[in-house]
Amino acid sequence: MKNKVLSALLNDPERHAILTLARELDLPQWCLSAGFVRNVVWDVCHGYDVLSPLNDVDLVYFDPECSKEQDRLIEAELKHRLDVNWSVKNQARMHERNQDSPYKSTLDAMSYWPEVQTAVGITWDEGGYEFGGYELVSPFPLDKVLTCRVTLNKKRPKHAVFNQRLNSKGWLTQWPKLEIDY
Repeated sequence: MKNKVLSALLNDPERHAILTLARELDLPQWCLSAGFVRNVVWDVCHGYDVLSPLNDVDLVYFDPECSKEQDRLIEAELKHRLDVNWSVKNQARMHERNQDSPYKSTLDAMSYWPEVQTAVGITWDEGGYEFGGYELVSPFPLDKVLTCRVTLNKKRPKHAVFNQRLNSKGWLTQWPKLEIDY
């Protein structure tokens, strides 16, 4: 499954351009995450020939020195270079919004996201050789993330939020084979 997802991401011209641009920024501990990868996983699980359109592009990174204003500047630069709906979030500050203890890294922050399958990203590893150096990352085992499931994260056991996201995002309509795991 991992290779199919990476191939789908890298062979899609729009997603490949987004990955290339994100890589050029060279932000610390960066990855394109959430729906950027998760939706492709579910498209592959469903055997779709065409990938789902992008709603937004979540670029996360971890830098305790960067301000919220820096996120806005990065978003503006990215939007100027490629007109997609960018969402740039420094995970070093997100614990404040979520009322958690400070996160230690991007992956630590992702381990608190509402669904296990949303906590997946793609990044570039300079030492990587497979798939041009791109790799999938998650705080959870990839065999749990790269599935046709949507699983409530036990660290964020808010059923109301989980159900609201499930319904408002139309996941079961777009991917009817998804299995829900509370």
